[in-house]
Amino acid sequence: MRRVVILGGGFGGVATAVSLRPGLAEADEVILVDRRTHFMMGFRKSWVVTGRGTADEGRRPLAALESRGIRVLNGTVTAIDPAARAVGVDGRRLEADALVVALGAELAPDQVPGFNEHALNFYDPGQLAAVSEALRNFRGGRVLIGIFGLPYKCPPAPFELALLLSEFFKDRGVAATIEVFGPQPMAIPILGPAGCAAVEGRLAARGITFLPNRRAVRVEAGEVVFETERRPFDILIGVPPHRVPAVVRQSGLAADGWVRVNPETLETDFADVYAVGDVNEILMADGRPLPKAGVFAEAEGEVVAARIAARFAGRQPEVTFAGNGHCYLEVGRGEAMVVRGGFLERPTPAVELLGPSPDYLREKYEFERRRLAAWFGG
Repeated sequence: MRRVVILGGGFGGVATAVSLRPGLAEADEVILVDRRTHFMMGFRKSWVVTGRGTADEGRRPLAALESRGIRVLNGTVTAIDPAARAVGVDGRRLEADALVVALGAELAPDQVPGFNEHALNFYDPGQLAAVSEALRNFRGGRVLIGIFGLPYKCPPAPFELALLLSEFFKDRGVAATIEVFGPQPMAIPILGPAGCAAVEGRLAARGITFLPNRRAVRVEAGEVVFETERRPFDILIGVPPHRVPAVVRQSGLAADGWVRVNPETLETDFADVYAVGDVNEILMADGRPLPKAGVFAEAEGEVVAARIAARFAGRQPEVTFAGNGHCYLEVGRGEAMVVRGGFLERPTPAVELLGPSPDYLREKYEFERRRLAAWFGG
């Protein structure tokens, strides 16, 4: 009997487990570990805070994977020993023949003084109800959406939120001034100047101000403080800095900030230890990191599953990660745009911005529906 331990029940971990189980012998064991009990796609958060959907509609119990022959262990990963392919889960030691680290990116609002006291954390599922309530009770004024660090998950999300909030407030007759700030010179740099101009033009057409090259120093009551200016707000919705989880940092897997992997095989420097999804860093041809998005975590997990199954069967693994993917940017009024392309193409990433179209919004709904059904059933 051989054992595969998968750390993390997000996109990458679930995709790895579901893809791997059918390719192994019945006696082989697949264990998925997560401190959370449920899975939910990150892009649902925009629907939750604008009242277009609930978290429960998109939440599925990880325990449902048990019916697929995947053992789900609800617990906290307290230690990782990559050289021994062993992990600690709430003090219990688990050893593996193959180890997949899919623990994602950890939110770090504590890195910005005043964030926890004065900002609403849009990326924390536990705060979505508070964000939603604040928006429902808002009677007018300045709404500031802030990107407080790089990298962050789902690059279009803050801009999507701004566009959806513009529609949300207009429908309710609420007079709101919306601004979005971030540390980069363009909204979504992977799109290039023309794509960013299209996104920023759409923001401007809705009366939304984009403030590039803004690095927040701290947050005070009613103001975000930058190096050379201050911006007032009545509501601040923040995307906090992200960092690699502490247990991964302590393991030695992430000496340079994120887990470096072979971009084709997702292998780390340790034999039979892989890292998929937001926890890893893969550089594109232009030197920038591959965006952190669920679609890449899913594809990486499927590649790792195929490679582990091949190795266990005594075959040479052939499947590799190509870096193809897409993500959606809702613009309101029943439409969405899509960012799509070959992100690892050379000599430069081949990425385009398409739409807007109602078809892309339908695609987004189907993206969630199909995966939840395929992974969790029902």
